[in-house]
Amino acid sequence: MAEITIKYLAEKLKMAPSTVSRALNDSYEISQPTKDKVLKLARELNYQPNPYARSLREHKSKTIAVIIPERINNFFSQVIDGIEDVTQQHGFHLLMYNTHEDIQLERKIISYLLNGRVDAIVMSVSSQTSEIDHLETVFSKGLPIIFFDRICPQIPTTQYITNDYESGFKATEHLITRGCSKILFLLLSKEISIGVERLRGYRDALKAHKIVFEDSWIVQCCHEEQDNVEKISMLLQSPQRADGILASVEKLAIATYRAVNKQKLSMPKDIKLVSFSNMKIADLLCPSLTTISQPAYEIGKECAIQLMKKLSRKTQPDLESVTKTFPSIINIRESSGG
Repeated sequence: MAEITIKYLAEKLKMAPSTVSRALNDSYEISQPTKDKVLKLARELNYQPNPYARSLREHKSKTIAVIIPERINNFFSQVIDGIEDVTQQHGFHLLMYNTHEDIQLERKIISYLLNGRVDAIVMSVSSQTSEIDHLETVFSKGLPIIFFDRICPQIPTTQYITNDYESGFKATEHLITRGCSKILFLLLSKEISIGVERLRGYRDALKAHKIVFEDSWIVQCCHEEQDNVEKISMLLQSPQRADGILASVEKLAIATYRAVNKQKLSMPKDIKLVSFSNMKIADLLCPSLTTISQPAYEIGKECAIQLMKKLSRKTQPDLESVTKTFPSIINIRESSGG
């Protein structure tokens, strides 16, 4: 049997190959009866399009790059699931890149992608990203880029965040209502957008409840798990130790559990904990972890929907310069005395 191609379908239907191609791609230039006729024969003959040949004709790779700062955080894996569920339906596949919170590696990845490897980028910046000239280059070259979670406000493109300020405020207020008066704020970086907003919400909640803040309550952590455990353990040794902790990222909550166990303290009796986290086993920890959970899957899905809309048009309009906010959910569990 002859290979079923657009040319073969065109011969059977006595149409021009260009007409068949446009009909298969649901072009507005083709009438609905013609589209129905083409699709009917394509189904009968089990026509399978050649995505590689099509991408060459359109000068597209049919590939989206997703750049994340770390893999261990459940939030990022859920975002990727949301992106993939949409892009697969449109014949795109994903290339995953992990910067390991390293700005130099982030720059190398961007440099590689600028050589025409992908059609667009979805990205959450590293905790070291303060200089953004490499990201400005992406935008200036016209490669579509969308930011999520750890965004880059200076780049005029579509960006997706959660209500980090409000969540930081509510999480701190929750600890205060549980009797905490000395609350530590654990963070990885004061540079990234999420850290700035969560910290601002934390400080405003203390102020609103007339708790005198001390600079030492902000604890700068790092990316090495054992170093964080040691630092938090030292803080918990003091007779004037804190009675509450707000962890700005998931990995610092895990380090806190280990530090509490190391000091043979009891949570929530001796210290209460709330963390930003999309950890699926938060309710299985002992004690179960109170979390601020972000709608990660929905964020990923929306990133992909916007890119597919842009990439599917012959005349591609610029992505809207807008920051869209998704609300997070506070799940109160045992670690905070809930």
